[in-house]
Amino acid sequence: MARLFDGFLRVSYVFYRFLGSLVLLPIWVLACATNSVFSIPKAVAVILEGVQDFLQMALVVICGQPCSGKSTAALCLSVALKESESNSTIRIIDEASFHLDRNQSYANMTAEKNLRGVLRSEVDRSVSRDNIIIVDSLNSIKGYRYELWCLARAAGIRYCLLFCDAEETQCKKWNEQRGEKCEATYDDTIFEDLIRRFEKPDRRSRWDSPLFELCPFKDGILKSSAAIVDAVSYLTKKVDSKTRDVKILQPTIATQSARFSEANSLYELDRATQEVINVVVEAQSQSIGGPLNGISLSQELPILNMSRSVGLPELRRLRRTFIKLTGQTSLSGPPPPSDAESAKRMFVDYLNRELGTA
Repeated sequence: MARLFDGFLRVSYVFYRFLGSLVLLPIWVLACATNSVFSIPKAVAVILEGVQDFLQMALVVICGQPCSGKSTAALCLSVALKESESNSTIRIIDEASFHLDRNQSYANMTAEKNLRGVLRSEVDRSVSRDNIIIVDSLNSIKGYRYELWCLARAAGIRYCLLFCDAEETQCKKWNEQRGEKCEATYDDTIFEDLIRRFEKPDRRSRWDSPLFELCPFKDGILKSSAAIVDAVSYLTKKVDSKTRDVKILQPTIATQSARFSEANSLYELDRATQEVINVVVEAQSQSIGGPLNGISLSQELPILNMSRSVGLPELRRLRRTFIKLTGQTSLSGPPPPSDAESAKRMFVDYLNRELGTA
């Protein structure tokens, strides 16, 4: 019972944080007052704990010239954060996550723009969850760093920049050493082009602040390096009324737009509905053409009841109709669901209405 009540308070706080109203405060007080096991101080303690967990969400941007030790620094920072008192999940987003070749990704401006778009979209999908995101890439263009900063501001979380400051000659030497070890390297022309276009971060710019500078070839790259220790301290420090050196970015009216992630929502909707179709087709193939009265997709989703076997063409038609109806509804109402589970639940309900009584 105590665990359920604590869970209720945490979920209620999340709704309160994003709705930005005092509607749920009377519910907390009433729940505490009507339950002899709990008290208002207990509720306040749970709420404050939830606040601290939320305030530890952060976006860390790794910046530096090619072959300056960025990936090693990102890994050391991740390990140091996991060993700290932070309860957040640590995730690194980089080119390797998408199996992208570095030379092909920076071969021309179009390929580089596509790479930045892929990374930015993944950050956008991940930054609002209960975790610390580390973006391990060149992030050499200040305009792109500003876009990442805007994502952090829209989510209302912490933001910082870890700069791997290395000399060009050292970076070039490290790139050559990687080639001798048969590891991935930059072609000479691409390497020189990236070095030439690199825009060094400036702590006076809000999207480059706070700035933690790491000198890989001078001080080494360790989880005990001063810059990494300072970054961990900044990312995990508790925030209260006396805290002055930790800044939580505040969303503006523009960044709180309800349509901000609608494109991602449509992507999740398309992918989720296709997964449901795949499960239905697989279940029907195992039933040897007989009717299926209950298909379970997961414990969190409702049972899909079908009074007859449905062919793949009809399932595809129903899927297209559902996506079209959802898109039309979003024009005048709320946007499509932004997570896969919600999209699947809506699609299963739709299939139950269309096929359950057929």
